[in-house]
Amino acid sequence: MTDEFDIVPPEAIRSGRATDAYFDRTMEALEHAGRNPDVVAEVTANQFATGDWKLLAGVPDAARLLAGRSVDVDALPEGQLFDGGPVMRIEGSYREFCRLETALLGLLSHPTGVATSALAARHAAPDSTVLSFGSRHVHPSLGAMVERAALLGGLDGFSNVAAGDVLGREAGGTMPHALVICFGRGHQEEAWRAFDEAVPEETPRIALTDTYSDEVDEALRAAEAVDDLDGVRLDTTGSRRGDFRHIVREVRWSLDAHGHEDVDVFVSGGLGPTQLRELRDVVDGFGVGSYVSNADPLDFALDIVEVDGELAAKRGKLTGTKSVYRTPDGGHHVGLADREGPDGAESLMEPLVRDGELVREFDLDDAIDRAREDAAAVGFSDGDC
Repeated sequence: MTDEFDIVPPEAIRSGRATDAYFDRTMEALEHAGRNPDVVAEVTANQFATGDWKLLAGVPDAARLLAGRSVDVDALPEGQLFDGGPVMRIEGSYREFCRLETALLGLLSHPTGVATSALAARHAAPDSTVLSFGSRHVHPSLGAMVERAALLGGLDGFSNVAAGDVLGREAGGTMPHALVICFGRGHQEEAWRAFDEAVPEETPRIALTDTYSDEVDEALRAAEAVDDLDGVRLDTTGSRRGDFRHIVREVRWSLDAHGHEDVDVFVSGGLGPTQLRELRDVVDGFGVGSYVSNADPLDFALDIVEVDGELAAKRGKLTGTKSVYRTPDGGHHVGLADREGPDGAESLMEPLVRDGELVREFDLDDAIDRAREDAAAVGFSDGDC
């Protein structure tokens, strides 16, 4: 028995070992036949524009996978919204990147799904603090991917400490029910005070107030127990929640009535856009978990569209090298690359790799800004997902 985790190591991904077995068989057959055609291949989810907007993520990792190979790659910028057509184009000898397809699609598909769900959560509560709390629901090796995609979608922060190390960002968080339980029923004040006295000064003083008794009772007790309490958090399990909006309003009313108007109310636990819309006028902030972290990956495919300069495509796919554009009215236009694009449209495909050399720099803040601006341009709403 090995003491290693069941994780495919980065070197296996880079080398092409993290592939479907039939690509090994493909390489063997091509090498046996002496075939290695020059191809154009495109990564696409939908052939035509659908109006179902998705937020592209994972481009930096995809670029690192393809760098060092004798290929040219163009792609949409990370943080661009799209609803059809290719998001990436690879040109080169097919055997140069054949084995990379499996990993490449995974590096794009999964974060794109997460980022799109994060964007929907952001738009459901545009004026609230929304944090990513969901990395506990996925394999720990995916933590940084989840939190980066959550930030790309516009969330204000995340909880995973190791992801923060990878991303160069500070993870945030306050207390779990376990802390309160460690002090025992009736001793919640001791837990809240211990937290206040122990954690760094810059950590927000937010008390979890639904462990043993009524949310209103614990919220008032926490506000009295901790000087300068920043907020209370309700993480009430669904089986005890009842009319959650009414509970939150009771908590807010009671805090205000007792002179604690400056204590914010945060909620978490099984929340998605529907709940955020229902609560955003009575809640100051949200922790969103599985709705973001467990988002379905987008079903990207990689298809050859030209072989040795000749048009080629399998049934059901559009042949020929394509370009994609953002039209002046916020639309997403797909057209053949050797034809003129729509009047006034902006071409979205940009160089990513040239003859194996990475030619694009990546900045997460720039990608976050791009996602926010493009979502406004296309009229994205949380109902698009």
